[in-house]
Amino acid sequence: METSLRYTCNSRSMKIHAKEKVPVNSRTHLQFHGELDTVTGAPSYFCGMMRYFFPEVSTGLAVGLHYDKRQKLRCLLRGKKEFPVRTDKHVTFNIKGRCDLDQDLNQKNPKGAAEFAWNIMNFKEDQDVRIKVGYEMFEKVPYMQIRENNWTFNANMKGKWNLRYDL
Repeated sequence: METSLRYTCNSRSMKIHAKEKVPVNSRTHLQFHGELDTVTGAPSYFCGMMRYFFPEVSTGLAVGLHYDKRQKLRCLLRGKKEFPVRTDKHVTFNIKGRCDLDQDLNQKNPKGAAEFAWNIMNFKEDQDVRIKVGYEMFEKVPYMQIRENNWTFNANMKGKWNLRYDL
C-alpha cells in the first residue's frame, strides 16, 4: 500500500492518503485510493477504478467510481498519452484528460492538460528529480511540479499549491 501526507493551500488540515493497486493481468489493475482528514477524523473521499495500460503506444485509460461528501457518487474517465521527446524517455510530452460524470450523467470538473516532464535519475547520489511544466486547458492556467524522491510540490499561476510527502 502506498501512503502519503498531503497539505494544500486551501485546507487547514493535513490529509493522509492511501492507495492500493491490485493486479488483474500484465496490462490491467484495480486501484483503490482514499483520504482521511486529520482534523475531522473522517474520510475525505474514496475511489475505485479499473486502469488499463497499452505500453506499445505509451497510453493509459481508466474508468471508476468516486465518492465524497460534497459531490456524492460520480463516475471518472481518465486518459493519458505519452510522447517521448528523447530516445531515453527521460523527457516526455504528455497529454492527459479527465471527465467526471455525476449521478445524472452531467459532466463535472473536466480537466485536460499538455505538459513536458523531465526525469533526472541520480541528480545527486540516491536522489531522483522530476520537473513538470504544463498548461491546464479548462482552467486556462500554467502549472508546474517538482518532485524529489519522496517530496512533491505542485503550484499553478492562480496561486494554488499543494505539498505531498510519500511515506
